[in-house]
Amino acid sequence: MKALTANRLDDGEVVFWNAGRWVERFADAQLWDEGDATAEEAEGHGKAQPTRVVDVYLIDVIPSEGGWAPLSYRERIRALGPTNKPEHGKQAEGGAAVDALTHAAGAARSTGRVNLIKRK
Repeated sequence: MKALTANRLDDGEVVFWNAGRWVERFADAQLWDEGDATAEEAEGHGKAQPTRVVDVYLIDVIPSEGGWAPLSYRERIRALGPTNKPEHGKQAEGGAAVDALTHAAGAARSTGRVNLIKRK
């Protein structure tokens, strides 16, 4: 499955695509099957809104306790909001949607985009 994500320009908040509009909660994101051409169409539509969002891209999602969660650890952190404090942001809302993100088991992986600096 796939979900479409971006960063909103107004406040930098991570947003997700749902039926032609951007929503803040991952639990409200529209999901597409692998290879569904409408996902790429939505991505193109999102990229055509450069005054509203930036960094539009599709992410892989997997089933998680009672819901869905991004496959990569980085995307799970983005979906939970801009803080590591559970009493702030999206995490403060709690509920099953946040639990599915924080307790997703076993599938998180690195995106492999690490740049190493060699010292002489």
